[in-house]
Amino acid sequence: MPPERLGTYLRDYEQLLRRHGYAESALYGHFGQGCVHGRLPLDLHTDDGIARYRAFAEEAADLVAAYGGSLSGEHGDGQALAELLPRMYGDEVVAAFGRFKAVFDPRNRMNPGKVVHPNRLDQDLAQRHFYPLEPRQKSFDYQRDHGRFGHAATRCVGIGKCRQHTFEGGVMCPSYRVTREEEHSTRGRARLLGEMVRGELIADGWRSAAVRDALDLCLACKGCRSECPVNVDMATYKAEFLAHHYRRRIRPREHYSMGWLPMWAALASAAPGPLNALAHTPGLSRLLKAVAGVAAERELPRFAKERFTDWFKRRGPARPGTRGKVVLWADTFTNNFDPHIGQAAVSVLEAAGFEVHVPPVALCCGLTWISTGQLGIARRVLARSVRALRPWAESGVPVVGLEPSCTAVFRADGPELLNTPDTRLLSERTLTLAELLESRAPDWHPASLGMEAVAQVHCHQSAIMGYDADSAVLDRFGIRTEVLDAGCCGLAGNFGFERGHYDVSVACAEESVWPAVRAAGPDQAILADGFSCRTQIAASRTGRQARHLAELLATSLSRPGAGGLPPG
Repeated sequence: MPPERLGTYLRDYEQLLRRHGYAESALYGHFGQGCVHGRLPLDLHTDDGIARYRAFAEEAADLVAAYGGSLSGEHGDGQALAELLPRMYGDEVVAAFGRFKAVFDPRNRMNPGKVVHPNRLDQDLAQRHFYPLEPRQKSFDYQRDHGRFGHAATRCVGIGKCRQHTFEGGVMCPSYRVTREEEHSTRGRARLLGEMVRGELIADGWRSAAVRDALDLCLACKGCRSECPVNVDMATYKAEFLAHHYRRRIRPREHYSMGWLPMWAALASAAPGPLNALAHTPGLSRLLKAVAGVAAERELPRFAKERFTDWFKRRGPARPGTRGKVVLWADTFTNNFDPHIGQAAVSVLEAAGFEVHVPPVALCCGLTWISTGQLGIARRVLARSVRALRPWAESGVPVVGLEPSCTAVFRADGPELLNTPDTRLLSERTLTLAELLESRAPDWHPASLGMEAVAQVHCHQSAIMGYDADSAVLDRFGIRTEVLDAGCCGLAGNFGFERGHYDVSVACAEESVWPAVRAAGPDQAILADGFSCRTQIAASRTGRQARHLAELLATSLSRPGAGGLPPG
């Protein structure tokens, strides 16, 4: 638009938006040059919505032409604008375009349907949202996508932010950062899934080996869910695909070993010592990893001598607090591998004035089954935990999660997988340790630690809960923290343990967390709430061990003045 006419044009354009029901649109661009971009809330999923879009586009083109402007400034006309070009150039000039093209392209093979002999602007919209392979039974509800997996799979608009590099910060997309291959970007995977559900090019549908292989290196980090401009959630799409791909088929062995980890951990609690010895005996360890589908280079984690839930039972009745009750949720990883983190959290919560309760039976969120696409089992496991926590949630008692990936299931994946009132209520009640301290104990000021830390934020926490509350709590405890913004640690739950993934997993770590750990000073604490992150940091061969926020905060309790303000 001629810049001197832009103001008058925009006033008329806003009236046009309101007439067609697009008043919530956003405008941006380079107004000094008269270049305007619009983000419109178009409904392109119904016949009425498509008809309304067409009527708007025709009137918008006439308005631009009336002001002496151009339908497109920086970008090509494409199918969305080609039919409207006669309104700007006139029929005679557009016909001349056609004669010119015919000289060089008499068979109309170069970009057909654009500019010359254009397709109608709404010609392919209805077909675009026709998904012959839309599953009859979906595991997730896809509320943001009209309840359709096909719409979710085609949510990507090709911007390509997932093709960023480590120095640009953020989480997504870890595997693309390593391989630099389009098929390992969120965009590439979304394109394959879209072609699959539309029945284009991919002939074997949900059984497609090409789609399976492209998704194989997806770490399910969920970075795209929060960082992608249109919030593609490839971790969820991967889980859905695996559920259909392996339906009534034998799965890879790692799905049975790592996917069923909560059950194996429960069985191991009967004799953790002998099992640890077996798993770390040369020869036997290699055999066990080969049978389980675990990368030979990985060291198997050790089961704790005593589970956190057993320790808490031995401790006796809950100790009264002045700030009310909280439920400390013993997830599989905290309960079976790192019970000392749960114990530290109990100390912190009680010092802050809370009455801490731990369910006597370990409750699983189903994460390991979700990540391996065993969604039927995941639903049953999750439903059992939701039922057990329902009385607490209905009473308004907060549920504190210590493992970020498991907490993210209660907050996001759970309601999307079950979509019941109880699951949605539990989502509202579930908090991280830092969120609880910020919202329920903002006046608790323990002794300052006066130290520095380097923090690796778990990908699921970054995507679902965020880190603002943690930063505030760290500041309150006098911990000057460098929060890393260089991507996923590369372990990502079962991903980095699986055979065939070790090289990519290590390359991800070398892109981000390992250099930071090597550069950290001896007096700087390494902070990582995620079990995967701590495991990957321990594998860095630096001798450094990462600590959970609860552990770091607990160290201040023995210092003078640790009580801070009286609770309550």
